Amino acid sequence: MIKHYRPSFAFAALFVLCISLPVYAACDDAGSFIESSCKTLSDTWTEGDNDLYLPLHTYHLRSAYSDEKIDSFNESPWGLGYGRSRYNEKGNWDGIYGMAFLDSHSRVEPMLGYGHEWMWGDQHALHAGLGYTVFVTARKDIGNYTPLPGILPIASVNYKQAAVNATFVPGGKGNGNIFFFWSRFGF
Repeated sequence: MIKHYRPSFAFAALFVLCISLPVYAACDDAGSFIESSCKTLSDTWTEGDNDLYLPLHTYHLRSAYSDEKIDSFNESPWGLGYGRSRYNEKGNWDGIYGMAFLDSHSRVEPMLGYGHEWMWGDQHALHAGLGYTVFVTARKDIGNYTPLPGILPIASVNYKQAAVNATFVPGGKGNGNIFFFWSRFGF
C-alpha cells in the first residue's frame, strides 16, 4: 500500500531549471572544475539520448537487521524514471536522471541526480561500467521529505542501450546496508 506523502518539489524544479538552461554559458568564468562540470551537464542534457529507468529490487543485508525488521521491509521498489545520457569522447557514460520509487517502508522516494561511469567493452555490444552518482533524494522517515544530498558508487552491465545497474548504501546495525538494483533503457 502506498502511503500519503507531502514532498517538497522545490529542489526538483530547481534541478530541472538548472539543467534545461544553457548551463555552460552561465559558468564560463567560474573556474576550470566548475566550468568543466557545467559543460558536462549541459552536453549530456542537450546531446544525450532519452532513458527510461525501472527500479528492480532492493536487498537489505540480512546480517544488519533482525528477522522481524527484514520481514517488515518492502524489497520491491516499484517506480519509474526518466533521464538523458550519452557516451562522452572517451567512451565513458554520463547521465542526468529523475526517478521515484517505493522505499523500504513502501513510501514514495523521489531522486534526482547525475551519474558517471568509466566503461569497458564495446558500447554497441556487451560492456560494463564502474562509477558514481551524485543525487538529491527525500524520504518520509528522514526529515519528513527534507531534500537530502548523497553520493554512492554505481556499477552496471550493459548490452547496447539496455543496462542493469546496482549501488550499495552503507550503514550500521539497523540502518543502511542496502543493495539497490535498477534498469535503464535508452531510446
